Amino acid sequence: MELSILLEAEFSAKLLIAIILAILFLQSGIDKVVDWKGNLSWLTGHFENSPLKNMVPMLLGTVTVFELASGFISAAGAIALLFTQSASIALVGAQLSALSIIMLFFGQRIAKDYAGAATLVPYFLLAIVGILLFA
Repeated sequence: MELSILLEAEFSAKLLIAIILAILFLQSGIDKVVDWKGNLSWLTGHFENSPLKNMVPMLLGTVTVFELASGFISAAGAIALLFTQSASIALVGAQLSALSIIMLFFGQRIAKDYAGAATLVPYFLLAIVGILLFA
């Protein structure tokens, strides 16, 4: 890899977005796997007064799979960017990341945790910027 490609603004923006999405979703997904009981307990209480209260285990599993896929594919996208300068894998990672955030946002809104939902918006915007850059 030539040093000059690393210094290009567009390339570095692509690489950094793929890396941050990888870190965000790998950490979050792995945490859900490692502390399944703790997450399930917290989320069960969080959704106890919502229409989703009886679906928490299934929804937690779904979000976990999407987060892990988002993280692994974003990491693979960062590696592909470094070695091939192709953004196609990173694009899929950013798209899955945006979908994961939409799922989380929907849950927070349904649980009436509006502050929690608001904290997801910057991550969503970052994923959208990634989608636009990687496309």
